[in-house]
Amino acid sequence: MSTAPHPIPRLRVETSRVDDLKLLIPLIDPRHPLIWMRKGQGIAGVGEALRLEFSGADRMLDACAVWKSVADAATVTDPIGAPGTGLVAFGSFAFADDSAATSVLIVPRLLLGKRDGRFWVTRVTVEGEDAATIAVPAPRALGPEFRLSLLPGAMSPDAFRASVEKAVERIDDRDLSKVVLARDLVGHLPSESDLRRPLTDLALGYPDCWTYAVDGFIGSSPETLVRVDHGAVSARVLAGTTSRGTDAEADHDKAVALATSAKDLDEHGYAVTSVVAALAPHSRNLIASDIPFTLKLPNLWHLASDVEGTLSDGSTSLDLIAALHPTAAVAGTPRTEALALIHELEPFDRGRYAGPVGWVGADGDGEWAVALRSAQVDASGDITAYAGCGIVTDSDPEREYLETKMKFRPIVEAFG
Repeated sequence: MSTAPHPIPRLRVETSRVDDLKLLIPLIDPRHPLIWMRKGQGIAGVGEALRLEFSGADRMLDACAVWKSVADAATVTDPIGAPGTGLVAFGSFAFADDSAATSVLIVPRLLLGKRDGRFWVTRVTVEGEDAATIAVPAPRALGPEFRLSLLPGAMSPDAFRASVEKAVERIDDRDLSKVVLARDLVGHLPSESDLRRPLTDLALGYPDCWTYAVDGFIGSSPETLVRVDHGAVSARVLAGTTSRGTDAEADHDKAVALATSAKDLDEHGYAVTSVVAALAPHSRNLIASDIPFTLKLPNLWHLASDVEGTLSDGSTSLDLIAALHPTAAVAGTPRTEALALIHELEPFDRGRYAGPVGWVGADGDGEWAVALRSAQVDASGDITAYAGCGIVTDSDPEREYLETKMKFRPIVEAFG
């Protein structure tokens, strides 16, 4: 059910070119960062001109409808017309239909953007306000360093291994083909900590990933759920993982072993099939990689496939995240049976972990990632992070536990 304010406010949106913005992270709020970036490019927000909240099974479709009303009512001046200019909302959606976590779209008062050598500032006011009062902040030095430990939360390592064993039994009984199980780590942030510090570590350490911060939810995801740009649609599917080697030869051997692993290829195939099936009704010419390629990240190898096509039905990026989520890469297959088993075996609410995170523009175009390598920081400073892996018939509990340790590494190192 949507909890968006009514009537829809009339926003005035003015985008203008600027000479240079240099680094985005030093410009954003240390306690309430809003950012979406990769390889140093992207968009950052300061303040909130509009906050829309959603929950329940139709949260993404509700967001799509409300966002269209917001865009239709807005007055937009945008001489650039590039992805991320004009009216933009940052978004983060809960994984589960019954999650207690709020799903949000946030329009910042000030948006700062850089892409392909172009730089811009967008000011957003509610009707009657003066845009001249919204100033571009000066870069601020990062706050004091902090170091904290993230410790097992509701799911201990032994409990996780036991849940993998139970999942394999269900798969062997042919209840389902694959399920993705996660475990959690928890910690507490020191008072007045600067969240730009872990964001800087993530952005520098994982430049090929989407580094994001929306409503206290921060992370760096390698997986593009969907991107829509003037009728073109694309996605990057990741499933199948192994650690990096200790030297060049061992690293090469690890990549080859992953690319030829029947277990990982099966897991990856389920994920690609689910994405293609979800996008096919919206595109007549989808093309997916025939053979997955190995994607190298600083801490691990992934099997990856790209899916591309042209939209044939005018769908927006919000329509498509509703159709795609949750993919087999974060839930399993068949979807209904996998979600039921997740609910049975995981002793926690995933919150926004593995849900869609990204941004949407006034025309519905946008970029969305699967919210992986993430942590939610609440108002009291409590931190909860999750990492999961795909379980198939020949999954080994200890190997899957070690895979979650690899996937926790970006967040553990950024905070600790």
